[in-house]
Amino acid sequence: MGLSDRHLIEERVSSEELLQGNFLHVLRDTVRLPDGLLATREYAVHPGAVMVVPLTQDATGQTVVVLERQFRYPIGQVMVEFPAGKRDADEDLMRCAQRELREETGFVAAEWAHAGVLHPCISYSTEYIDIWFARGLSPGPSQLDPGEFLEVFTATPAQLLAWCRDGQVTDAKTLTAALWLQNVLTGAWSLDWQATAA
Repeated sequence: MGLSDRHLIEERVSSEELLQGNFLHVLRDTVRLPDGLLATREYAVHPGAVMVVPLTQDATGQTVVVLERQFRYPIGQVMVEFPAGKRDADEDLMRCAQRELREETGFVAAEWAHAGVLHPCISYSTEYIDIWFARGLSPGPSQLDPGEFLEVFTATPAQLLAWCRDGQVTDAKTLTAALWLQNVLTGAWSLDWQATAA
């Protein structure tokens, strides 16, 4: 945007570990504010994740998206989401997207396009989610992790957008992906599609 950020930046003075769990790694840093005063920042360190917007057609040839229904324990609800998952250490992001789509839905895609990145929890996590589109889907068996339970289904983009509007879809990454999808389908935003490497 061409503006200087120097007057907004906080600098780390010290850091302490609060939690190292199976999934969460939580730190508390002391930072120097732009005015020279000190403050603390508690946040979760996350390796990053991917989300896939899989495009296919129904029996009439209409474009549909592949979605999932999954129970999310922290909020105690079954959520509608696009396929997504955590990145393994140093895993290539496109390979991660391909792996997550195959493992969760069974689909393999012939073409992929990188859309962008979203930061879902900027005030308390380093997490980022890489957004990918996939098309030319071929079905196969899913390969869910032990203890992972989800339901895969398809919906039209119009159905998804109505669920977002009506508050039936509240997952932040899926809402962001719905914005991308809407703009891609209208031609307002373009994607650079690439064939899947053999």
